[in-house]
Amino acid sequence: MSLILPSVLTIAGSDPSGGAGIQADLKTAAALGVYGTSVITALTAQNTTGVFLTETVNQEMLAAQLDAVFTDIPPQAVKIGMAGASGSIEIIAKKLADYNQSPVIFDPVMVSTSGHSLLEAHSVKVLTGKLFPLSTLVTPNIPEAETLLSTRKGRICTRKDMEEAAIELFHRFQTSFLLKGGHNSQGADDVLCSGGAVTWFPGERIHNSNTHGTGCTLSSAIACEMAKGMGLEESILTAKAYLNGALKAGLTMGKGRGPLWHGWTT
Repeated sequence: MSLILPSVLTIAGSDPSGGAGIQADLKTAAALGVYGTSVITALTAQNTTGVFLTETVNQEMLAAQLDAVFTDIPPQAVKIGMAGASGSIEIIAKKLADYNQSPVIFDPVMVSTSGHSLLEAHSVKVLTGKLFPLSTLVTPNIPEAETLLSTRKGRICTRKDMEEAAIELFHRFQTSFLLKGGHNSQGADDVLCSGGAVTWFPGERIHNSNTHGTGCTLSSAIACEMAKGMGLEESILTAKAYLNGALKAGLTMGKGRGPLWHGWTT
């Protein structure tokens, strides 16, 4: 008897505290019944209180990791998180173009929780020019959407602002965008613009300060459901339900903004 599972490849940075990045993605994959593979773009020294040091994986090692996975366990979906600097982005884009024919869910890690930019302007341009065209869905939060729409006047504050921003992102970059509303004080609804059509996904405001890794977890869960053959909207709905359960579990770990409980389904 043999067991065959759909696989999801996560391309992201490592979080030694286990709440975000590669670790969160692999936990999500296991919880949702798919096989997770990983390519590490950067090592970080971080925990629930902050990020203390980051070291980018050298380009030869990054390319070798991608070759190793794609030539042996081709994924049914790919999730991209922290892609790294311009050179790393170029390598990821090339390998995806060479190998990949599966959906790509891209969570663009561009702005820190405290509001600081994590990418230089040139790297943002390479990221949007190289990886966005290869993506099935891009999942920015509101600060990241504001960075991508830097020429747009005003902040994204209301539901109307969010909808207009999602539509503008879709038309500007010609791929689907799920604009996440977690940073919106008016609610936690998300809005999708795909094919020019707008769909709202109601969100429940869960009173839990331990939210480290929510973006990683949501994008990974969407990739997992798409790897199983679900459509985009159904995958988003299922992923949001999984994320809500992980938040409601009320896990408390560490001294700062703690992680979710990815194993709540078991």
